Amino acid sequence: MARLILIGLLSGLFFSSTFVLNRIMSLSGGHWVWSASLRFAHMIILLTVWLLVFRGATALARTLGLFFSNLAFWVAAGSIGFGAFYALICFSADYAPGWIVATTWQFTIIATLVVLSAFGRRFPRRIWLFSTIVFAGVFLVNVSQAGAVDPAELIKGALPVLIAAFCYPIGNQLVWEARAGHGRLPDISDPILEHPFAKVLLMSLGSVPFWCLVIAVADPPPPVGGQIVNTALVALFSGVMATSLFLFARNESKTGSQLAAVDATQSSEVIFALAGEVLIVGAALPNALGMVGIVVTGAGLALFIRFQETQP
Repeated sequence: MARLILIGLLSGLFFSSTFVLNRIMSLSGGHWVWSASLRFAHMIILLTVWLLVFRGATALARTLGLFFSNLAFWVAAGSIGFGAFYALICFSADYAPGWIVATTWQFTIIATLVVLSAFGRRFPRRIWLFSTIVFAGVFLVNVSQAGAVDPAELIKGALPVLIAAFCYPIGNQLVWEARAGHGRLPDISDPILEHPFAKVLLMSLGSVPFWCLVIAVADPPPPVGGQIVNTALVALFSGVMATSLFLFARNESKTGSQLAAVDATQSSEVIFALAGEVLIVGAALPNALGMVGIVVTGAGLALFIRFQETQP
């Protein structure tokens, strides 16, 4: 469990770059559609090259074969878990600082429990209690901004993230369940899925139809110059490194409680995102209520991890 927690925290460090860089692109006038879709274009290129160079043409061919043999499944999982999730995250960056988005994103801990329960997973009651503490921290952070931000903008900054908090675990859990042999899902228990980069590539490819639809509907102006570079950095740090570490930790999880604990480590993104935004963007520190919210969120995570470590 300790190893899984450490891997999860490391992925949280790399994930936090998403919130900081998305805020930078938003402040520089970049459209959120390009901030979202270009990341996955970069990811597909990076992951394809990586698999080809380090795993060989055979591994890449097996990955693509698995994708096309279960096309509808990967499009569904990728559109929900990668497409809808990240489109909503990037949209929210236009209306809220990165650390607020990162803190609100911690609602995914509760959302994950709901999703896992829907798939038949069960947890001790204390896990729900600790998750509720995390949610209380998220609530305090958003309340702390209520007086400084227009209520409509606060809703636009928070509500999309709350929806995204469900999309991400749904997409990932669909893959986990299919790999575990869920009767209503296709059998994708191919050994290539032991490699996290292959799984991320499959999910990224599955999101392509979603991005094409979003671009066609939104019809955004051309991306700004810095947007191309920044989305490439997000693709590398968050899309490839963080996501692969996170999915590796999830793959190593053997029980529903371990899955929930790995997902809970993503609360560390709040601290990393806040530090990055203060140092790089020059954002102001949160007020007293915001700091209390961050501390409460971290306390919920600490209790979560401590409970897991006491299990036999």
